[in-house]
Amino acid sequence: MTDVRQIRVTVNGAAHELAVESRRTLADMLRHDLGYTGTHLGCEHGICGACTVLLDGQPVRSCLVFGVQADGCLVSTVEGLADGDELSDLQQAFSDHHGLQCGFCTPGFLMLAEGYLSGGRPEDMGEPDEAEIRELVAANLCRCTGYQGIVEAVLTTARRRLAGRRPSQPGRLAEDAPAEEAGGR
Repeated sequence: MTDVRQIRVTVNGAAHELAVESRRTLADMLRHDLGYTGTHLGCEHGICGACTVLLDGQPVRSCLVFGVQADGCLVSTVEGLADGDELSDLQQAFSDHHGLQCGFCTPGFLMLAEGYLSGGRPEDMGEPDEAEIRELVAANLCRCTGYQGIVEAVLTTARRRLAGRRPSQPGRLAEDAPAEEAGGR
């Protein structure tokens, strides 16, 4: 006899209520029950990171979390990064810096980086450096890129987001400053 529980979960802003087997992983629930197929399954042992999603804002390996554990939680998947047809700043940076090749691991890297950039790093730490980003992305595996493009994409996005939050001149936010002052191109 299979144990099934009724849960409520919000994925990328959309509320869902569904019956989930207690043993079903969050990855399988997202992919098969809810149709969020951007969450990829690689090793299914929590090592590769391809299945990384944000659970209440924190990166998790969705192959290691049961779907029932997401009851009442907010889940963010790669499908939630873009705004319609417009890529997020992080997705655009991955494209600009050639941080993807076959693309299989990309959703996991994007969600890991998004979790880091949107709250997984204290704001008072200042600008991240390459070593910090390399340590972050070392948590996920990629067989194609050599990581350099991924590191550059995350570093570029971190710098742009940080520049947008700090005043460039008294009374002006960096995003209001001319592109040269804000570090833009």
